[in-house]
Amino acid sequence: MKKAILVAVIGAMTLSVNAGDWGKAPVAKAPIEECYDLGGSISVGYDTDYVFYGVRLARDSVWGDVNYTFDSLAVPINIGVWYLNGIAPANYDELDIYASADLGTFAGFDVSIGYVHYFFPESAGVNSYGEIGLDVSRSLGFVDLAAETNYGIDFGWYHQVGIEKSFGITDAISLVVGTGVSYSDNYFGPSDWNHYYVTASLPIELNCRTTLTPYITYNGAPNGWVANDIGPQIPGGGADILYGGISLSVSF
Repeated sequence: MKKAILVAVIGAMTLSVNAGDWGKAPVAKAPIEECYDLGGSISVGYDTDYVFYGVRLARDSVWGDVNYTFDSLAVPINIGVWYLNGIAPANYDELDIYASADLGTFAGFDVSIGYVHYFFPESAGVNSYGEIGLDVSRSLGFVDLAAETNYGIDFGWYHQVGIEKSFGITDAISLVVGTGVSYSDNYFGPSDWNHYYVTASLPIELNCRTTLTPYITYNGAPNGWVANDIGPQIPGGGADILYGGISLSVSF
């Protein structure tokens, strides 16, 4: 599931003054920054290649995402819309409407479920289809574990597991590295290992509500893996790809 997803919060500055003792000038305290998360996020980005489940579908792609989380419900519900337009080698666009629910923590694992509906306005093939997903994550101390299983209605199952580690460089900049592997169970046709990936990103907090994130990823699939077999069948497709991009996310 796509999950769009780089959040930082709205804030204001407050300045307090201490009257002090008689005959002494008031002493100004340092400003206190307060950031308030209202639940919404707007993101835009550019990718040198649009890679979906290990398969390149387009190159030189721009995208935008708007989502909002309702925290006052029985469980937090996030809804959103994501749109991508691929510039080359041929026109490709995709519109995703999605919703997810954070179910809570079970045996130390954070669990969420979701649904996304994919639309392809410029595609002469599949017009749209839906997908149900389950996400599970847990901090293992030295790394964070994330796993997902998705069922594409009228397609099949797609499973992925990965780990990532964040290293603080400064108070505002972090280096996040990760790796993972996926398995396709009839999602793209055959059932076999799908692809693996190695990725690195550099989230930069411009302020308490805005984050700029450049990234680079290597997407690989040896001979016999699903992404290697079906990639060449798609215009501009492929499996062994080094690509990157940048995104800007603003919360509200």
